[in-house]
Amino acid sequence: MSASGIRPGRRGRSVVTGLGVVAPTGIGAARHWESVLSGKSGLGRITRFDPTGYPVRVAGEVPGFHAREQVPGRLVPQTDRFTHFALAAAQDALADAAADPAALPEYEMAVVTASSSGGTEFGQHEMENLYQKGSSWVGAYQSIAWFYAATTGQVSIRHGMRGPCGVICGEQAGGLDALGQSRRLLDTGSRLVLSGGTDASLCPYGLVAQLSTGRLSTEDDPARAYLPFDAAASGFVPGEGGAMLVVESAEAAHARGVPAYGELLGYAAGFDPTADATPKLPATDTAAGPATAHDGTRLPVADGTAAQPPAPNRPTARRSVLVSVIRRALADAGLAPGEVDMVFADASGTPADDLAEAHALTEVFGPGGVPVTAPKTLTGRLYAGGAALDVATALLALSAGVVPHTAGLGRPAPGCEIDLVLDRPRQTDPRTALVLARGHGGFTSALVVGAGDRGALRR
Repeated sequence: MSASGIRPGRRGRSVVTGLGVVAPTGIGAARHWESVLSGKSGLGRITRFDPTGYPVRVAGEVPGFHAREQVPGRLVPQTDRFTHFALAAAQDALADAAADPAALPEYEMAVVTASSSGGTEFGQHEMENLYQKGSSWVGAYQSIAWFYAATTGQVSIRHGMRGPCGVICGEQAGGLDALGQSRRLLDTGSRLVLSGGTDASLCPYGLVAQLSTGRLSTEDDPARAYLPFDAAASGFVPGEGGAMLVVESAEAAHARGVPAYGELLGYAAGFDPTADATPKLPATDTAAGPATAHDGTRLPVADGTAAQPPAPNRPTARRSVLVSVIRRALADAGLAPGEVDMVFADASGTPADDLAEAHALTEVFGPGGVPVTAPKTLTGRLYAGGAALDVATALLALSAGVVPHTAGLGRPAPGCEIDLVLDRPRQTDPRTALVLARGHGGFTSALVVGAGDRGALRR
């Protein structure tokens, strides 16, 4: 028995049967996919508040989302916008999967979501009440609406899912970690898992908190604000939204007679403290060797240290963690590098991080060895919602037989020897995809997905 509770040789097949999308590119998987294929950007000047006095004024906002049309009325004042997004996306995902929770055993349904900032906007309003009006004006729901696990709790309550539930806080990487956990839950008794992530931190408090990273773009032109792997890259654009996915065992999906968008083939995670922390910290692959369960679970390192690389080699140390994570995800999927048909890049938008990612991809696949794309240039980086949306997009791409392009880029950055798909989607009938994500602080994850038997969504 492993640390994850899975007996050796007992891993089953995990498939995705439903998608729910709430993103700057549109509400619903079909609308989002249409935007991806056409290169229609969801970036623009912030409208949820006046950004005039802030250095960052461009973001990816979800258009036309009205909580009272998407969420039960009583929950709207009790929960934050990031939970509203997840509730709407979860409902769409279940409908897309033709899954009726009332017809399934309640203790065999699970919920695992990713969270990054929690209920930021809700918390800001309550703090305004506290400091402007007094403590008696602070609502009781502040105690739960801001909480990272609020979304998991509300989704599980709404749909009567009383099996294992949890939340993973890995910032941008959290969505992949949540899906990795979904596989684990299916192998330990769950029948269906609602998984994914959303974020909604586009409020004054949330934006100021994000500014502390120094990685946000201050470019006012939405078309020039987020240009990963480009010579003009100057940071990334924040966004809101995300995706929820219905993940179930292949046997359960077959028994219900529903097709799958694709299969979760392999997953791995690591940690790279040099990515955002002080340069004095070493790069540590916490998922290597004895510090990792066979399924990629992060376990403590024995002494918490690793060999300190010389200062000039820190970029090499940084990419080595990503290289290790990619290789272990491929090994978990049973695939060789040449069997990967496309890569959905993390695409930080900061030159050093983009170069490190490009070098990692070159080390694993060779120069220009695999088509690389970053559709998130249309949405911005959605933090906890970003990786889940990338996985949804990858599954839609596999179903349609295309590699979506990276819109808006001009001149490739020097040293990025990758086959970045530009200008238009590439018709190559891909069957496998690798999705990468790196979260603030060093979270590093990779997920391999394979094509299913569900046809392409109509545009």
